[in-house]
Amino acid sequence: MDGAVIVLRDVLDYGARVLPGLVLIGVCYALARKGRDPMMRIMVLIFAFILIRDAMSPAGLWRFGGPVPWLRFTDQAGIMLGLGAAALAATAALMRLEGDLRALVRWGRPGPAAAGLGLGGGVLAAAPVLAISAPVPITERGGTVALSLLPALLVFCLAGNLAEEVLFRGVLQGYLEPRLGAVRAALLSGLLFAACHVFLASTVTGAGWPLLAFTLWEGLICAFLRMRAGVLPAALAHGTAIFLLACGLV
Repeated sequence: MDGAVIVLRDVLDYGARVLPGLVLIGVCYALARKGRDPMMRIMVLIFAFILIRDAMSPAGLWRFGGPVPWLRFTDQAGIMLGLGAAALAATAALMRLEGDLRALVRWGRPGPAAAGLGLGGGVLAAAPVLAISAPVPITERGGTVALSLLPALLVFCLAGNLAEEVLFRGVLQGYLEPRLGAVRAALLSGLLFAACHVFLASTVTGAGWPLLAFTLWEGLICAFLRMRAGVLPAALAHGTAIFLLACGLV
């Protein structure tokens, strides 16, 4: 089958899966905008992201495996680039249109220090899974990934996880911090991040508790990076960790 036809088929299948839920969530968001407290809108946005993310599994856009945890994305670079672009566009639109949510996001100062923290955090987050996986042949944990796909995979990991970090470490943690204090807000952000992977781990896929353990570890790392240095290094850490787990090079 021609590559363009495969991409179109997969995109249409994915869109058909998520569209009904997104329509309902959109109605909920419109109603929630009537209130002054942004928490309901934050939770609706998180629900929308969970739907978009979890529907990738039955649509065949990513795969999980075990008992040694592994992760692989679609082998269609066009789909990864398109989803990455859509994630960036949605994040930019949210930040432009919702001023009170934008005010909650502490981006941090870009630069070498932030990049170092982000890359180090990503390596730290992925390290336990990579260490467990290392003795197992690559053929038993998802197989190799074509080198030509790595640029698209990197774009997708960074863009998609930027959107997720803006929600969890940007608006959610930013909302909680003045109410609970910085440390408690970071802990709750990390715990809620892991809790929002429960259905992905237990029903959508067969990944089970290893996925929850990883997302808790990763979520706490990103939350404390946000507390110290802002959303940008947290997003870089998240994207780096997922890329390392999905690239098939380690």
